[in-house]
Amino acid sequence: MAAFQKFNAFAAAMPNGNVNLGADTLKLMLTNTAPVAANVQYSDISATELANGNGYTTGGAAVTIAGSTQTAGTYKLACTTPVVTTATGALGPFRYAVLYDTTPTTKSLIGFWDYGSALTLASGDTFTVTFDAANGIFQLA
Repeated sequence: MAAFQKFNAFAAAMPNGNVNLGADTLKLMLTNTAPVAANVQYSDISATELANGNGYTTGGAAVTIAGSTQTAGTYKLACTTPVVTTATGALGPFRYAVLYDTTPTTKSLIGFWDYGSALTLASGDTFTVTFDAANGIFQLA
């Protein structure tokens, strides 16, 4: 999987109480426009999200959090369930998967993965995001 890149504002969102990773709902949206680390909330990038249809739902797919740990000053968020998108028609192109928190009214951006080149799915194709079991979705130190 591509390397996780956090949005700058996320570093303050957790300690300021805007994001509660233990209770909030997280989603993964797809876009073909490069996110900018200075983006703060979903509305900053929602206009570039894939269109609803052909197996994709506007807002993206829910991410099931398996838990979190903190060891020696490092916080790790774990997810053991892959996020799968199955095309029911031509879907794409998209290059970026963006993780965000849907619970606060601002819908805070957390981070994104760059897959290196634009992907397009044909009907019946799947795009699966499998999170790193050992290192979690991300780590904060």
